[in-house]
Amino acid sequence: MSHTTVTEAQAAASGFLRLAGHPARWHLLAELARSDRQVRELTALVGQRQSLTSYHLGQLRAAGLVSMRRSSADGRDTYCSLNLAVYRERLAASGAALHAGLRLVPAGLTQPAEGGGLPGQSPAQSPVRVLLLCTGNSARSQMAEAILGYLGGSRVEAASAGSHPKDLHPNAARVMRERGLDISGARSKHLSEFAEQRFDYVISLCDRVREVCPEFPGAPAMVHWSIPDPAAEAANQDSYPAFVRTAEELNTRIQFLLYAIEYSQESSERS
Repeated sequence: MSHTTVTEAQAAASGFLRLAGHPARWHLLAELARSDRQVRELTALVGQRQSLTSYHLGQLRAAGLVSMRRSSADGRDTYCSLNLAVYRERLAASGAALHAGLRLVPAGLTQPAEGGGLPGQSPAQSPVRVLLLCTGNSARSQMAEAILGYLGGSRVEAASAGSHPKDLHPNAARVMRERGLDISGARSKHLSEFAEQRFDYVISLCDRVREVCPEFPGAPAMVHWSIPDPAAEAANQDSYPAFVRTAEELNTRIQFLLYAIEYSQESSERS
């Protein structure tokens, strides 16, 4: 590797660490690592003026670490999402720029864990229960349920529902079929079917259902993923490419969710 290339890599690493390491931006990143948030929510959580919060979000957005989109529930609101895969790549490159021994090579979760469970999970542990919600339970949440069930294996119990259920979208079934998962017989369910059940995580996948999501017993972790409806996003043209993008985003988010579940279980065992 030439001296010029090393210098460029070190400069990029230094810039990334200065950007992410600023206390206000780090606080924003930490909040977005847990859940997508509205700008006004982030302003309250970090205790900064909205103008200052927006400035720091703009810095993170310019670097490609954060994306923003208008809420489908209220167009006056904007949801922010942390691009975890991009952040991981930049963090790995920063370690490698300092020393080859610090190069991070995170394991991929593109296949279910050996034995059908989460890596490092004891067979005696109860399945982690996850409920995935969207408006119609016709696309996003059904796809997410299938992907999570596949990647998490028998150690994750995934379910999905909607606030206004409707029939499974044919492109959702098509996308999953091309990934080797058959959801053609999936039944759309109203979220009231699960109102009395206990879950470890309740994840809303659209902005509208987040607004009407009821409280669930047992105080589950409430997470929001602001993902556009692939059917509505391409209503006037072939919507299949939008379904492909949605499946890819869900796959990435679910991989990171499984890392978080694994870490939480390991921490519980150590305490």
